[in-house]
Amino acid sequence: MLVAVAVALVPLLLSQLAAAQPWQYCGSSATYSPNSSYQANLDAVSAALPRDASSSPALFATAARGAGPADRFFALTLCRGDEDAPACLDCVAGAFQYAGSSCPYDKEVAVLYDACFLYFSGQDFLNTTANVGQITLYNTQNVSGRDDPGSPGAAAFTRQVRALLNGTARWAAYRATSPRRFATARMYNGSVAAPVPTLYALAQCTPDLSGADCWGCLEDLIGKSPLSGRTVGARTSGVRCTYRYEDYAFYRGEPMLNMGTPPPFIPPTGDGRTGKKRKTQIVSIVVPLVAVFFCVLCFGWLRRLRKEKGNLQEQPMANFTRDDDVSMLWTTQDTDSEFKLFDFPRIVEATDNFSEQQKLGQGGFGSVYKGQLPNGLEIAVKRLASHSGQGFVEFKNEIHLIAKLQHTNLVRLLGCCVQGEEHILIYEYMQNKSLDFFIFDVTRARLLNWDKRLNIIEGIAQGLLYLHKLSRLRVVHRDLKASNILLDNDMNPKISDFGLAKIFSSNSIQGNTNRVVGTYGYMAPEYASEGVFSVKTDVFSFGVLLLEIITGKRNAGFHQQGVFFNLLGYAWKLWKEGRWYELVDESMEEHQHEALEVLKCINIALMCVQESAADRPTMSDVVAMLSIETMSSLPYPKQPAYFNLSTTDGELSTAPSSVNIVSISIAEGR
Repeated sequence: MLVAVAVALVPLLLSQLAAAQPWQYCGSSATYSPNSSYQANLDAVSAALPRDASSSPALFATAARGAGPADRFFALTLCRGDEDAPACLDCVAGAFQYAGSSCPYDKEVAVLYDACFLYFSGQDFLNTTANVGQITLYNTQNVSGRDDPGSPGAAAFTRQVRALLNGTARWAAYRATSPRRFATARMYNGSVAAPVPTLYALAQCTPDLSGADCWGCLEDLIGKSPLSGRTVGARTSGVRCTYRYEDYAFYRGEPMLNMGTPPPFIPPTGDGRTGKKRKTQIVSIVVPLVAVFFCVLCFGWLRRLRKEKGNLQEQPMANFTRDDDVSMLWTTQDTDSEFKLFDFPRIVEATDNFSEQQKLGQGGFGSVYKGQLPNGLEIAVKRLASHSGQGFVEFKNEIHLIAKLQHTNLVRLLGCCVQGEEHILIYEYMQNKSLDFFIFDVTRARLLNWDKRLNIIEGIAQGLLYLHKLSRLRVVHRDLKASNILLDNDMNPKISDFGLAKIFSSNSIQGNTNRVVGTYGYMAPEYASEGVFSVKTDVFSFGVLLLEIITGKRNAGFHQQGVFFNLLGYAWKLWKEGRWYELVDESMEEHQHEALEVLKCINIALMCVQESAADRPTMSDVVAMLSIETMSSLPYPKQPAYFNLSTTDGELSTAPSSVNIVSISIAEGR
């Protein structure tokens, strides 16, 4: 009995110790130098943000400093909704201090205390609702009597936990009356003899989210939580939302929501002196036992933490076939991903049973449909055709890649659905479709003045820079083109279609493939002829795309004055003759006052499409050149690739390009 009491007390001691400890995520893919501008911005924000958060009624604050790509700094902090201002101030200040010691010189850091969450990065995550920087913790103790996760009791416990978390999340999203989107709850299971008679939960979102966005964030977080049916506590905290449940009251005050029926009150037996004597005897015997168990379990616990921290490093991508259990694959993925598995009936309902009225387009892989989830979120549903074997390879590739990437200029992959022969990708929906829908249409092109086109150019450049250098994966897209640039409601660009992308290790410079895929007209010469690809492959495609945005004309099939040219050759001819202004799209009226900006972009585009990959700039160089105000420091470009080559459809045999807004396009270069 004494051993049982000791074992029962150890989880409580461990949980209290864990609550007092900071937990961190260090994104070591991007670092800064001591005494750099980034360091100065971090120091300034770390001095101001704790005061800003503690003085806010919502105990919430954000910050953004710096202008250049190297020194930009973005931060967000949120204190728990049941904390007070002094506790919030101390917690956020301590989180900054801990970040400096545990993740020195890392640009991306998340720190979780029991009372607050802090996240900062060199990437602008504040303009998105992406729940980045997630940290997940589990109570390592199992529910008594439920060691078998497949037992009926474990299954019932899992349902109880999910019901509790969903109820708490809905209350936080739609019922919270204070400035803090915060809710607490308690659930009785109605049985005195039950091993865990009561569960407690908490849910919270940043107050700048709408109710629907808050619910969507928490729903995703809870939905992908791998509850085992026996874990007595767990929590996941991200930059936008968090949940937690335990078998003890870990928050302050009475719960906002009560669920279930309280067990009947049973009065204590015996006189008070006997009870006190018995308690004294138990404590005198149990405390040494608890200390022994505590030391043993702490040792094992610390070993497990070190192992889990090591597991935060990138693992090789798993290979799986059509018969693999994809659900199992994604329940074991890292917690930074917002990726979610959708039930097939839910997708059927969202797309009105894949009706023709909801279809957005058709491609070689299958079809794309518009859909709407029950929470009102509009989605784009890419349904893989059952006969598309190559499409399935790209389906796997896209899941592995884009689900791990978060950037305002990358399309957001919400999740996938796998059931039998059905393989479906679910994206955020883009009302303005793709870039080619505008720039290659005489009427719609007038909606894009130079300021909007420049914003699109800069956004694409930032997205590619993230893929090549700033993300935790080093990615070459290999199919950058106008139809793969989606536009949101504000005409901000988002790079899509990662089915052909490749990952590089941190020390690799280039790769080689026997299967050249992509879209002719955008492919770099070394890739089209030899299968050699690198980040400079994407730079070449960016240069072609940049010229298309400026001119409003396609590179492939370009025709001018009765002579077939590709756009690159024509642009080079006018550049050398000083007639560059003839390249500018006629639909851009009154662009003369922006002549220097246009000229600079043409210069950059021609540098990107040079024959030799070594001569082309990196995307870091491109972003820097786009930000300068003069052209005196820009190098003069060399003759572009394909200068005398026609790129009409009659010259080369290519597979049809997709017209869908979120699709995979394949063209075999020969």
